[in-house]
Amino acid sequence: MSLQPGPESDVGVMGGAQAASRRLRTQQDIGSPKPMSTLGSAALAAEVQEFGRDPGFITRSLPVLDFLLAYFDPEVQGFEHLPAGGPMLIVSNHSGGIYMPDYWAFVRHWVRERGAAEPLYSLSYDLLFDIPAIGTLARRFGSVSASQENGAHLLEEGHPVLVYPGGDQDDYRPWTERHRVELRGRTGFVRLALRQQAPVVPLVAHGSHDAIFVLSRGEGLAQRIGLDKWLRVKVLPLVVGLPWGVAVAPIPTVPMPAKVTVRVCEPLGWQRYGAEAADDPTVVRHCYEELLGRMQSNLDELVAAQPHPVLARLRDPVRHGSLARQDRA
Repeated sequence: MSLQPGPESDVGVMGGAQAASRRLRTQQDIGSPKPMSTLGSAALAAEVQEFGRDPGFITRSLPVLDFLLAYFDPEVQGFEHLPAGGPMLIVSNHSGGIYMPDYWAFVRHWVRERGAAEPLYSLSYDLLFDIPAIGTLARRFGSVSASQENGAHLLEEGHPVLVYPGGDQDDYRPWTERHRVELRGRTGFVRLALRQQAPVVPLVAHGSHDAIFVLSRGEGLAQRIGLDKWLRVKVLPLVVGLPWGVAVAPIPTVPMPAKVTVRVCEPLGWQRYGAEAADDPTVVRHCYEELLGRMQSNLDELVAAQPHPVLARLRDPVRHGSLARQDRA
């Protein structure tokens, strides 16, 4: 794994590579900022809708999420480690290809615990928003174009922000590397957290990458046909699965039923370094390595506790998801 720092704007994305165009939404797009402490729940819901996030739609979608996630029997651990409120940067490994059951499990748990009006945003690849229906769905669930500017704006407004620094190269790492955290040496999220003096919460998922069988990232193929130049997509993965046998992602295949576990780790206290540390390569590298080590050690623990997520799920195929049971309790 390369440990060379990524570009400054490389904050991390959900469901794709670095953004092809990175811009901060204008005040007409996002509305006038309001201090979080002055907002009631109704006002908060109205504000986040200006970003495209729709609390009402999210609430109405919960039964659908419950039904779809039951296939993976998801469990969220350590949710109490999240700060009670205010800005935070949640940094996660990226797994499961286009399905991302760990992401949806975490979002559902967030809504169950804190309510749909409590904002949770994720930084995502610009191309995602150009896909009919998918782009609209992403916006309504709180996805925002990935950039340093948008990340900084959301944190300044007091919002939690979820990032996936490994991007598509992490999301489509080969099956043989499924137990490895791949942040690709990208440090833009570290500089963002330091500049904004936001707490950093590591989030680790296990099982999502057992649900798909990735043969290869297809980085060479993506480069040969020019995807990296046209769309800044660095991978064209080969995936094994029904009904095609071998398919090129994102052509969907039937995911394997795998027990998915999401763990929220204790926050990292990088605020002690001060905002100026964002320009200190030594501090940035130290923070990156600290986070990577924390995430990998927690993933190793999850693997040791549940070494075969598919077999674990098949042993009890009709059980409803653990998270759904917790929500109903």
